[in-house]
Amino acid sequence: MNCCEALKIEVPAGSKTIVLAGNPNVGKSVFFNYLTGLYVDVSNFPGTTVDLSHGLYNNDVVIDTPGVYGVSSFNDEERVARDVILYGDIILNVVDALHLERDLFLTMQIIDMGKPVIVALNMMDDIDRNGIKLDLDKLSKLLGVPIIPTVAVKNKGLDLVKKNIYKARVGNVNPDIYEILKEYIKDVNFQSEALMIAEEDEEIQEKLNIKGNGKREEIYKIRRKSVDEIISKVLIKEGNSNSFRQKLGYYMLNPWTGIPILLLVLFVMFEVIGIFVAGNVVGFTEGIVMSGKFEPFIRGIVSKVFNNSTLLYRVFAGEYGLFTLTPTYVIGLLMPLVISFYFFMSLMEDSGYLPRVAALTDRVLSFFGLNGRAIIPLILGFGCVTMATITTRLLGTKREKVIATALLGLTIPCSAQLGVITGMIAPLGAKYLTIYLLTILLVFVTTGTVLNKVLPGKSSDLFIDLPPIRMPVIINVIKKTWSKTWMFIKEAAPLFALGSLIITILNETGVLIAIQNWVAPVTVNLLKLPKGAATAFIMGIIRRDFGAAGLTGLILSPAQTVVSLVVITLFVPCIASIMVMFKERSKKEALSIWLGSFVLAFLIGGLLAFLII
Repeated sequence: MNCCEALKIEVPAGSKTIVLAGNPNVGKSVFFNYLTGLYVDVSNFPGTTVDLSHGLYNNDVVIDTPGVYGVSSFNDEERVARDVILYGDIILNVVDALHLERDLFLTMQIIDMGKPVIVALNMMDDIDRNGIKLDLDKLSKLLGVPIIPTVAVKNKGLDLVKKNIYKARVGNVNPDIYEILKEYIKDVNFQSEALMIAEEDEEIQEKLNIKGNGKREEIYKIRRKSVDEIISKVLIKEGNSNSFRQKLGYYMLNPWTGIPILLLVLFVMFEVIGIFVAGNVVGFTEGIVMSGKFEPFIRGIVSKVFNNSTLLYRVFAGEYGLFTLTPTYVIGLLMPLVISFYFFMSLMEDSGYLPRVAALTDRVLSFFGLNGRAIIPLILGFGCVTMATITTRLLGTKREKVIATALLGLTIPCSAQLGVITGMIAPLGAKYLTIYLLTILLVFVTTGTVLNKVLPGKSSDLFIDLPPIRMPVIINVIKKTWSKTWMFIKEAAPLFALGSLIITILNETGVLIAIQNWVAPVTVNLLKLPKGAATAFIMGIIRRDFGAAGLTGLILSPAQTVVSLVVITLFVPCIASIMVMFKERSKKEALSIWLGSFVLAFLIGGLLAFLII
């Protein structure tokens, strides 16, 4: 089964598949957007958590593969890239000109597959800025494929790539490697399959029932030697640039300067997203537009079909209705937060800062069984835990995904909840703020450390490319923000609709009230809080900020306020996050995280109440 069949992509008769391939952070997404425009879809590759973007160009299917350093089966990204590249008709290989020595290994591997290739030599402005000169004509002759110099973020050379994409041709296959492949070519349908067998790809060997001859290391050495020889011939001159951007990149990695820079960036993000967007923007979109205008309009329409007293009316337009609460939550609350967070993340990614944050935090996160990549979902969690849980897909192993999901569900308050928490705890002074922060931090550290010790397996090491620091191009940031936001909304909206339906059923059957009554004695006796706090905690299952806001109507002492805020933070995440958690993790893992956060919230809240109330 080829990639298009696996993804259920319909390829029109006589059409080709154009595959974008390249190392991480080489700018493939810009080329993909330029070729496909708005006609883009995203599919989850079967058997993995890797998403693939695909669209149409001239009636041909364009597929954007994950960024990889080589085609193999060492992780999900490489397996997906392999399965797509193996059977692609044309390969558009995007190469970082500044890191040519690194990127050419993948280029030559694809050429050795016998695939028609065209190379987009991207980021040529970085070459000029660093005083490096390349003989592009000689590079094209040595590789045997067209080379198009580009600066994608400035829209330079993209039109030439589009015009020449059908001039892709089979390159100069390394003769020493071809001698090794000849043993298998007669037994397979494609030279690309023969190369994978020779390079001892276990999955391809098993699929075709052909064993390799143990020459993977020999092939890698031959290819690396060829890359070195090519670089020595095409590199004319290399300057020694020590620009401000290089210095800034160094300062971002140095802990003494990198940590203050990171704290400054996070402070700006909190001010914009946690205060302005979560407060002012959401106040308008959710409060005025959705609750004030949209919901009454919908209730008026539904009431003409179903009587206000019927169950169907309450399912569709009631307090937790599918046509009222769901769009209000998704469009009024989530969308502004998701857009603003992905905008910041796209800025950090396109500027080259995000990989440096991962490298900077790698050593600290390793104590919790995570590597630096986990900083991305952890930061996103402060915007929306639902969104962050989906983003744990980028982590390398199952145990890392479980640890990150548990930490997100237990210790990270989303921005909507954070706004309410900030408003309640700020007037209490530094003492109670410190108690709250230290408690949450202690739970985070303890949970991560324990999970790292008890979960089987081993976490992956951080292997990440550090691109040059550059100025983001705002139009590309906007396109990336919208693409990721739309993908998130498509995934989260149906899950939240299902959650709303479940909450409605629980409410109609009296189960929700029963849970509140069951929790109330625990709230009073263990947490030393008023009985009404139980209702706030249960409302937090529907929406985390509902729960936090429910505490504002209670008469609480400063100590009781801190206890209640600690519990509402640690308490089970909202219904949308729970649904995503069950989708992303196994039922056993998701249930363990969900019930674990429920129990820990009350135990830690009870211990804190014993100490300070």
